Amino acid sequence: MPKGARPAAAPTPAGLAGDPFEALGDPNRRAIVELLGADGATGRSVGELAGALPISRPAVSRHLRLLKDAGLVVEEARGTRRIYRLHDEGLDAVRAYLDRVWGDAATRFRLMAENTRPSHGSLATRRGTGRGTP
Repeated sequence: MPKGARPAAAPTPAGLAGDPFEALGDPNRRAIVELLGADGATGRSVGELAGALPISRPAVSRHLRLLKDAGLVVEEARGTRRIYRLHDEGLDAVRAYLDRVWGDAATRFRLMAENTRPSHGSLATRRGTGRGTP
């Protein structure tokens, strides 16, 4: 990349202000995404998420707001509670970005790995550090 050039912007679903990669940079937010992903389409309330995490309900609410702004989470009112679940459109945008950036590299790596024959002897043996070396 030329000096001073910036990498391509991460995907942001239409109308959303947050960067999904920035949102996923926090381990608590990744844990929330993992919990919501394990639930499928049913989702969880703030209280349910807070009960499964080592952080407070207000902290969970702040993390959910950032995830929602980034397009990764949607909320739905059910009675007096808000239920949060993963937003397929936001996750698809992240997946498409990663496929675009890493797809060719991952394909080349897989092809190279599949077509490379193991050499005779281990790396340690070739360097003289294997068993039997004084």
